[in-house]
Amino acid sequence: MPVEQSGGQITLKHPKGASAEILLYGATVISWKVADKQHPEPFERLFVSSKALLDGSKPVRGGIPVVFPCFGAPTHPDHSRLSQHGFARSEVWKWDGLVMDNEAGVSVRLTLEPTSKITAVYSKPFHLTYVVTLAEHQLSTDLHVKNASTSDILEFQALFHNYIRVPSSNDVLIHPLQNLRYFDKTDPVHQGLKTETRTGVDVKKSTDSVYEDAPQNYQVTWPGGGVKLRSVNLKDVVVWNPQKEVGSKIGDMEDGGWERYVCLEPGYVRGFEKVEPGKTWIGQQVLSAIREEGGTNL
Repeated sequence: MPVEQSGGQITLKHPKGASAEILLYGATVISWKVADKQHPEPFERLFVSSKALLDGSKPVRGGIPVVFPCFGAPTHPDHSRLSQHGFARSEVWKWDGLVMDNEAGVSVRLTLEPTSKITAVYSKPFHLTYVVTLAEHQLSTDLHVKNASTSDILEFQALFHNYIRVPSSNDVLIHPLQNLRYFDKTDPVHQGLKTETRTGVDVKKSTDSVYEDAPQNYQVTWPGGGVKLRSVNLKDVVVWNPQKEVGSKIGDMEDGGWERYVCLEPGYVRGFEKVEPGKTWIGQQVLSAIREEGGTNL
């Protein structure tokens, strides 16, 4: 079977060997395994800390958490009672069936609507649909945000918090970000926007950068491997890695974990997306394995 359910976890399997695992808690993708030309057997492309809690007691440290309706500390009046990164990554989503099962891939759908717990801190009516699709060499995630109100505009932020497994202390590079304006959250002195001058962005020091109006098409490469990321309706992108100085203070981060990933996070996080009553916004990302050294996708 291409889809297996066990308790609160869903496993997708592709006949060519790729696989993905999703928790109903947070709709968090915690595994994506796929082969490439250098590695004929599928191997893990996402990082999840060995100290991450998968029991629903707190958001998962790793994989692909879903950020909604605010990114970081809340700044919108509608979000004033919310915690950092909102509630989508810390609620149990509902299984809503198989979307696709054919030679191209397998796709499943999860949903989230207001619960008593959510409405205690967030009064806006909404309906979230999350579609995860596994193909032979790709993983795509689609977030559908429906404004369930009949009268009020829904304003929100959304982001896919991808922990991509990479040797971050070596020669990993993220590109193309050159000439983009970005907010450097590690610099308490210069709070204005900076301009990226590097051809390829590394994370050899603590990095927390929010790039505005980005190209929505990126590559993360390192000697012998890489991942491509393409997004739709996610105009911004975050590059994050705490390195030792900050990472060692994160309670659910394994020792040295910051050396094993880079977060490349497409989102709508500078300003707020606005959806009219009854309308739906869709944000999508597609992660693809670069299957040949040097960044060429066959």
